Amino acid sequence: MQTGARKYPGNPMPAQHQRKPGVESEIEPRPMFLNPDYRGSGKLQDMVALITGGDSGIGRAVAILFAREGADVAIVYLAADSDAQQTREYVEKEGRRCLLIKCDVTDRDACEDAIERTVRELGGLDILVNNAAYQEHTEKLEDLTEEHFDLTLRTNLYGTFYMTKAALPHLKEGSSIISTSSEVGIFGEPSLLDYAITKGGLNAFTKALATNLADKGIRVNAVAPGPTWTPLNPADRPAKKIKKFGETTAFRRPAQPEEVAPAYVFLASPVTGSYITGLVLPVIGGTVGAMSSQKPS
Repeated sequence: MQTGARKYPGNPMPAQHQRKPGVESEIEPRPMFLNPDYRGSGKLQDMVALITGGDSGIGRAVAILFAREGADVAIVYLAADSDAQQTREYVEKEGRRCLLIKCDVTDRDACEDAIERTVRELGGLDILVNNAAYQEHTEKLEDLTEEHFDLTLRTNLYGTFYMTKAALPHLKEGSSIISTSSEVGIFGEPSLLDYAITKGGLNAFTKALATNLADKGIRVNAVAPGPTWTPLNPADRPAKKIKKFGETTAFRRPAQPEEVAPAYVFLASPVTGSYITGLVLPVIGGTVGAMSSQKPS
């Protein structure tokens, strides 16, 4: 079902699988991230944003819209150099600076270095987007190893903690912290037990930190996307399951990154989000719980 300015691909999606962490340029069809009908209006003019996992997927789409709204952007990424370079090119086409930082967010020192480098090279920090994540399905609790469990928590929770703690001394009144949660953190998912723990934890962290930082004038929110066409999923699930990805949403298809990214602009901008903190904003294409028992026609 189509509700946007552009026509988006629907199910069945092409069966495919990649090795983790996945490369966006190798996905078919290519994720849609440019949002050409979105017109910037200076909502983030001359601000500086750091986005973890900003090389691809939702992070890339957010980086482009932030730049279109007037922000310089630091992109923190794990491994995909080609994706990161392409994101930088798109940000620079919007007329803004883009700093690429290769960093494993499970490493506290690396997170601190990324924050310091951003402040030094871009002149400050106004917006932190904690978007980097690790996800891997396991069908049974017995199959969830301690190593797998630990990696998910260290990436999704420790990474957010490290980045936020390092960023805080540089943030000021009017600054914003946004984390990427998930519908899984709201509804749960039986084959993503560890991932659900982390995303539910991010929701609670968002609400608690929002109250904690309110006196400083720093707003803290989260976006909880539903199924979104990014490298995360073809690099996680068997190829045959990708064909049905997103079919239980009301729109019977996964979101494209450009459909999720405007929520981050809305929450980040002092123009649109000045009275919003502690919010977990679902962008899920309809309530999955209500639709899951209905087979697509």
